[in-house]
Amino acid sequence: MAKSIQSMQERVDTYISQFKEGYFSPLAMMARFTEEVGELAREVNHVYGEKPKKKSEDKNTIENELGDLLFVILSFANSLDIDLSDAFDQAMTKIETRDKDRWTKKEMEREYNE
Repeated sequence: MAKSIQSMQERVDTYISQFKEGYFSPLAMMARFTEEVGELAREVNHVYGEKPKKKSEDKNTIENELGDLLFVILSFANSLDIDLSDAFDQAMTKIETRDKDRWTKKEMEREYNE
């Protein structure tokens, strides 16, 4: 079942709010984000790169690392009171405007297969 970004942010907030420590500082969040990007890069390298995993390494997946990264992004946004739905809309509007002619567009199916 698809989840909304809002429901994911609420779920993260419910989890974090139960602890006295609360959200990490923005600098600590940035460090966590960087750490998770590195772990994702390592996993991608194992799957698509030339560096296979050692037999002694734990099983992990790109999906797991993307999930970890998403958790950190949701936490970071919550800690700064940022609505990620709004942030996404702003980013897509910028990208759709700035890059509308940047890439080669696929041609539409020829009049529905003529």
